[in-house]
Amino acid sequence: MKSLEELEEIRKKTLESVNIRTERQGTRVVVGMGTCGIAAGARPVLLAFLDEVSKRNLNNVIVTQTGCIGVCRLEPMVEIYTPGEEKVTYVKVTPDKVSKIVSNHIVNGQIVSEYTIGAYEEEER
Repeated sequence: MKSLEELEEIRKKTLESVNIRTERQGTRVVVGMGTCGIAAGARPVLLAFLDEVSKRNLNNVIVTQTGCIGVCRLEPMVEIYTPGEEKVTYVKVTPDKVSKIVSNHIVNGQIVSEYTIGAYEEEER
């Protein structure tokens, strides 16, 4: 780095890459990592998503975390946002379910209905 202009360019690029409020192309996977989620096993789920996305070299997928999603009894919860589609909420996610969610939903566009909040609520009735 030899000038203030170079430093400013680095700053702009860094801000663009970390600013989650900018419009992004691709899929966003959000794992609930509130206290309730962590207690229910969300950390291994987050790591499983990161590993699976990395293994498959899915450059258009962002894995991130958030606080409590709001239905603590259904944790670990994962929300998947795909541009132009409705959000899908998966509940009681385990690391074993991650591969199927990534393969079916993220790669092939097929929601894994039996893992969704809607399917779980139907079972409870």
